[in-house]
Amino acid sequence: MIVKVHPSTGEVTVVAPTERGLSHALDFARGQKAWIARQRARVLLPVVLAPGMRLPFRGVSHDVRHGGGSGPAPVVRDATAQVLWVHGRAEHAQRRLADFLKREVRLLIEAQVMEYAAQIGVSPARIALRDTASRWGSCSAARVFSFSWRLIFAPDFVRDYVVAHEVAHLKEMNHGPRFWKLVEKLHPRFKEAQKWLRVHGRSLQRYAPKSSAPAKL
Repeated sequence: MIVKVHPSTGEVTVVAPTERGLSHALDFARGQKAWIARQRARVLLPVVLAPGMRLPFRGVSHDVRHGGGSGPAPVVRDATAQVLWVHGRAEHAQRRLADFLKREVRLLIEAQVMEYAAQIGVSPARIALRDTASRWGSCSAARVFSFSWRLIFAPDFVRDYVVAHEVAHLKEMNHGPRFWKLVEKLHPRFKEAQKWLRVHGRSLQRYAPKSSAPAKL
């Protein structure tokens, strides 16, 4: 039996091994009221993607502004001013911004996967982005990678660690000493990145949240 509290919505989920065990799972959850209250007290308010907000693009705070009319692209980043300009009709801004963020993180992740894979002589079958808070990344036995698109909000070295972690699984499908030695070879700052995720990872789930389990790696 499992009780989960979503880190960005405060939604409480109770999981039972069978339908018949649901009543026992609910009794178990009632006994966890104090823990649930503590977790819900830590919940950060959700953030809707829209002009007028600030968001951490690749770990650097950026203003999101409506550029009006048509621009050279639906979303244009001014790295110097740290501004994301969203062009087009205002009612389309949220979708355009989300599409931009997902496209950017996909390009970054795909490039890093191929770089790390080449270093250790492996090749992935496929790379996918997921709209989930259940994990930052995963690697299946079929060599398929999945990553949370919200990694676009984390600093580069943190996102790269998640990629290194999953690429290392192509050689070591476990978390034993050889696995961690391989992760360190690919990403020497992995312990720093792990600490960053422990401290700040919950905040990444604030942006355009979707109800699911807390992220973990």
